[in-house]
Amino acid sequence: MVAPSIGCAFYRSAAGREPVRDWLLTLPVAARKTIGKDINRIQFDWPIGKPLVDGFGGGLFEVRSTSDKVEYRVMFCVWGKTIVLLHGFKKKSRKAPADDIKLARARQKEVEQ
Repeated sequence: MVAPSIGCAFYRSAAGREPVRDWLLTLPVAARKTIGKDINRIQFDWPIGKPLVDGFGGGLFEVRSTSDKVEYRVMFCVWGKTIVLLHGFKKKSRKAPADDIKLARARQKEVEQ
């Protein structure tokens, strides 16, 4: 079996919480499976572009997943040889909300310190 080219980890706050893991557990099982498969594909095929991954510049990316006609996004950065999952949300508009990007960037800065 071939090992993934890049690892994966959840962002962990100073208080020990893993917000993306907590958010994923609130989603339907089918959505969790789809997002998990998409993240796994990124691990094996990194670097990868659209339509699965889009970038915001400065090393911030998003996984673009769809399950049962609902769009989900998981924002991540790459630190060393690891994808760090920073923030997840259900997409409701055409553009990623500025507050979601701001939160992901703040977490990215914590990771990269």
